[in-house]
Amino acid sequence: MMKKLFFLALFIVMSASEFIAQNTVVFGRILDASTNEGVEAALIIIESEKISAESDQFGNYSINVKAGKPLVIKFSRLGYDDVTYNIDGIKENGKRYLNVYLSPTTSDLGVTVTAARIDDGGMVREQVSEFKILPTASGNFESILPSIALGLNAGSGGELSAQYNVRGGNYDENLVYINDFEIFRPQLIRAGQQEGLSFPNIDLIKDISFSSGGYDARYGNKMSSVLDIRYKRPDVSKASISASLLGASAHIEGSKRIGANAYNKLRYLIGARYKTNKYLLSSQETKGEYIPDFVDMQSYITYDLTRSLQVAVIGNYNTSSFLFEPLSRTTTLGLITNTIRFNTAYEGAERDKFVHGLIGTSINFLPDRKSNPYFIKLLASRYSGSEQENFDILGYYRLSQIESDFTSEDFGKETALLGSGIQHRYARNYLYNEIKNAELKGGIELTKGESNHFLEGGIKYQSELYEDLLNEWERLDSAGYSLPYTGSEVTINRVYKTRNVINNQKADAFVQDKYTYNGESYKLKITGGLRASHSQLAAEMFYSPRASIQYIPESKKNISYRLAWGIYYQSPFYREFRLANGDTNTKVRSQKSVHYVAGLNYDFMWPSVSKKPFKLISELYYKRFTDLIVYDVDNVRIAYSAQNNAYGYASGLDLRINGEFVPNAESWVNLSILTTKESILGVQHMRGRDTSKYVVEYVPRPTDRLFNISLFFQDYLPSNKNFKVNVSYAFGTGLPFGVKENNTVNRNPFRYKPYQRLDIGFSYLIWDRLTKNKGEHNPFKFSEKTWVSLEVYNIMDIVNTASVTWIRTITNEQYAINNNLTSRRVNLRFRMDF
Repeated sequence: MMKKLFFLALFIVMSASEFIAQNTVVFGRILDASTNEGVEAALIIIESEKISAESDQFGNYSINVKAGKPLVIKFSRLGYDDVTYNIDGIKENGKRYLNVYLSPTTSDLGVTVTAARIDDGGMVREQVSEFKILPTASGNFESILPSIALGLNAGSGGELSAQYNVRGGNYDENLVYINDFEIFRPQLIRAGQQEGLSFPNIDLIKDISFSSGGYDARYGNKMSSVLDIRYKRPDVSKASISASLLGASAHIEGSKRIGANAYNKLRYLIGARYKTNKYLLSSQETKGEYIPDFVDMQSYITYDLTRSLQVAVIGNYNTSSFLFEPLSRTTTLGLITNTIRFNTAYEGAERDKFVHGLIGTSINFLPDRKSNPYFIKLLASRYSGSEQENFDILGYYRLSQIESDFTSEDFGKETALLGSGIQHRYARNYLYNEIKNAELKGGIELTKGESNHFLEGGIKYQSELYEDLLNEWERLDSAGYSLPYTGSEVTINRVYKTRNVINNQKADAFVQDKYTYNGESYKLKITGGLRASHSQLAAEMFYSPRASIQYIPESKKNISYRLAWGIYYQSPFYREFRLANGDTNTKVRSQKSVHYVAGLNYDFMWPSVSKKPFKLISELYYKRFTDLIVYDVDNVRIAYSAQNNAYGYASGLDLRINGEFVPNAESWVNLSILTTKESILGVQHMRGRDTSKYVVEYVPRPTDRLFNISLFFQDYLPSNKNFKVNVSYAFGTGLPFGVKENNTVNRNPFRYKPYQRLDIGFSYLIWDRLTKNKGEHNPFKFSEKTWVSLEVYNIMDIVNTASVTWIRTITNEQYAINNNLTSRRVNLRFRMDF
């Protein structure tokens, strides 16, 4: 393969002088047939002449051809069906304008994702046409990210949560934008079963960009990653409805001319979703009445006032209601020779409600200029959240050793009582938070000869308000004695009663230059920027320089190399301010991370597997942390120390390969190797037991997942391509954890067992208007497309752990009881597109 590429490159170089002397050109735009948006990085090939070109980010292309000779031009892009045009001979110095529409190749899920590429900013970019049927237990867009993005795993929340960890960071360390509006999330959620619908609506998404580290200065202040989502700007009317055992969704989109001119268009996207995970939760070990109801409604509306001026409004209302009345629980753990059973009977209930929303407006000014184009954008938004956490639950538990000898007459019976007692948990917690911000940014492109500069800059102001009322306590009783047992008084294990009101003001500014140089034998892209930020509470001013360089050899356009470096500060939000007992430390400073990233992007052919190219993306990274705020993770709740009391590092390797292992069905494989550790200041960390104890400098962070692999594979029946199947597989080594309230010196010495999950989905395309696959008498012919899907979650019925409950006996022995995730479930889904 490399030999063929070498001779092809040599032929192109030897023939270059012939084409430079002529101006006979075929040019135009390559468009997505379903969205009318430009298709980036499409390949234009004239095989008879051994020449090719590539479309730019807007789908524009231009290719020099020989005059007076009929030509066959092929347009190709991974994720789209190939298109071939026959062109009559063009006279010398003539030009031929040709627009080309590529039809997305629909996968077995109705998912259309074209090949990823790493741009000069290090973002893994995915041109997403539409996610139609997504076989995930959570139903959230983030569920597909482990297959697409580098260095990402689902964390301890597993399939019930939309949270994700990136390269040793927790979920709070990830930036999320939708059309340049920053997205925020609830603060009080403890468990994945309480989580509702995340903000991104998969029916509204056009494309995404994701960086796992080393990203540009134009993005904000977080230590791990940035997810940049773009919603559609529709030109035609479309709609969809979907329903399953886990919920339902619907959306409409379209455009309408309102005004005297053709460009005065109102474009609208409106989506509504409902989710209930009651069916999933019924498979858990804790039996009882689960009533979860999650609703999300959002819209994105734009209007072109003039050719150069556009106004947009985004709105979201999201509510999550969770009612739980537990009855009983039975958990068996241990080895064959030492089996322990944990039985609990419950009284009481839990009632939680989370209501949050966002409203934002943007004004975008983009004059139609051929030279030195520029843009100016003004954004303003307001996020508010009202969160209530109410529970009063008594658990009467019995922990016993049982007979595990199959040959014994007492097999399965209790042989010894290890502990019994009561765990009484009570909370009446309320949090109101409001975040307002305004941002002005702009950019200008300057071109001179073979070089190009794109200068950007912006300023942002943000106001944050948190009103918190914490009233929570826990009573433990073992063998009739209240714990902790003193022998002289009755004590309660913990009591938190606080009221906090915090106001914080933040200001950000950035400047950045993207420089591109097209040399004779290479292309060079250099990005450098500086971000300055100020936080009022800590009276803190910090600067974040960031830089990257991308090198593309002219002889090997299918390969590129990238180096990136940057300093990333993370200003604290409310939970970083709050200690475990509810008190706050408003003087806590920003955490700091220094990124070093080396990346390789390689397109290659695999003739024995596919006629279309595969893509390999790999990155080697090292991150150094200072001023860390130490935290522990319990399910999805992140509990911070509210002190800058640690330093640490993360390093690893991320690999991804994607392509059509099966024709017209794209698949992905992601592999990550990671180590992330920390050291708490003033603490001498220990490892080992009793006389074998030894001192160590570093201990594992709660996100230290040593190995992770995500696989998404698609296929179909050769005899009937309307029947398709997908396989989604995830494996990750166990996350570390420690003894609750005693996890400092001997920090995180234990690990959960590995997380492993296999989901399989089968879908059948009942009707497709384009192919009329079932004839004119099909009852669904009024729709554009109609699918029915059968999905099997966790088909191997593997028991995965989300967290542990620590049970303490009167003798102060502690036992870790696993809280497990969902077991095997079957889901039926139906979807129509109009």
